[in-house]
Amino acid sequence: MDGVIADVYAVFFKNHYADFGELLSAEDVCGKKESEAFPNCRKYVFSNGFFRQAPVMAGSEAILKKLNDKYKLFIVSAAMEFPQSLAEKQSWLNEHFPFIRWEQMVFCGSKEIINADIMIDDQFRNLDYFTGHTILFTQPHNKLAENGRHQRVESWSDIEKILLP
Repeated sequence: MDGVIADVYAVFFKNHYADFGELLSAEDVCGKKESEAFPNCRKYVFSNGFFRQAPVMAGSEAILKKLNDKYKLFIVSAAMEFPQSLAEKQSWLNEHFPFIRWEQMVFCGSKEIINADIMIDDQFRNLDYFTGHTILFTQPHNKLAENGRHQRVESWSDIEKILLP
């Protein structure tokens, strides 16, 4: 969810600017872990409202609607590390993706429990063990990393070309 359909980097940039008066760009943090790029990262992700205020990733709404019509779609988020995020993420999904039913929302600790055909994620730790087709959604923290067996995409239009030919 985060970094794939929810633009959490926009919230990191906004909070970092509020704390330090420094306007960062994706290029400034490219190749850095979020905790490296944003000194107050943990403060941000544990604060109320962080996940609720994330903008929707460009193109994700229309393409997810099409994917939902064609596939058995689930939105999976390793949300347990941030307990306050559970209600925020569900509210966010309900607002921005009303066609996603509550039965399609999976909030878990580790995505290792997920057994499906396709996983789209921005974190190698979630894709590396997955046995199905893996799609790596490019974000600043993974942009410079070799992706091995994962199919890298830069946008939701790339996903559309792959999954909705």
